[in-house]
This record gives sequence, C-alpha cells and structure tokens, in this order.
Amino acid sequence: MRIDGIEKYKEVGLKLTPQRLAILKFLEGNKEHPSADEIYKAVSKKFPTMSFATVYNTLESLRRHGQVVELNFDPYKKRFDPNPKPHHHVICVRCQKILDIQNEFSLKPPQIESEEFEIIGNHIEFYGICSKCKNESGA
Repeated sequence: MRIDGIEKYKEVGLKLTPQRLAILKFLEGNKEHPSADEIYKAVSKKFPTMSFATVYNTLESLRRHGQVVELNFDPYKKRFDPNPKPHHHVICVRCQKILDIQNEFSLKPPQIESEEFEIIGNHIEFYGICSKCKNESGA
C-alpha cells in the first residue's frame, strides 16, 4: 500500500493494525465490489486468527468516514465499493458481477418531487446479464 494511502486513513482516525492494513491493501484498487465475507476469506489466509468482526468493523468505520461505499442491491449480502467518488453501476442479475460506470447522466426530478429536498447527488444501477452468463446460457 502506498504511503499517501496510509496517511488518508490516519487522518480520519483509523487505527492501523496489521489486520486493518491487510484489509485496506485488499480493497486498494479492487473493482470487484467485495462483500465483508469475501474480504474476510481473502485476508484471513494471512491472518488466520482475525475475526469476521474485525473486517466488518473496519468496513463500517471506512463507510462512516467516506472511504468506501456500501452497496445494498442484494438483500442477502452487502457489497463494498472502495471507490467513494460518485459513479454508477451495472449489475448482472445472474452472477451479481458489478462494473463501474463513469458516465455522467443529467437527471432532474420533476419539481413536485423535489420541492422539499435539495438534491446533492444520485446513483444509478443498471441491471442486465453479463457476457459470461449470457454465453453460459446459450442465449
């Protein structure tokens, strides 16, 4: 992990234990949008005594400090995006693969729906079938 990357976590008050550093290293540049369980399985290979709670608490702390985004499209499993910059996603409805979409979309809700709100952002999720799943089904 780069030194400047470590500094940003220190600045938000995250205690950098070896286990947390391993979690941060796993997340750095990760575009797979892993679940806490997937992170735990990967990192516990190096730290077999690490608890799942360590992973979950680290992710929760990172989320609170705006360092990861929690994705809730799957009601059975939260996924985490280590890219907190605004962007959108496309999700395969079969295998749950997620890809980032960097395009900006100009959306303006009708006035009647936005009278009581100041709109500060948006997130769009597109759903479809990825090429791997499409090829497997012969469609």
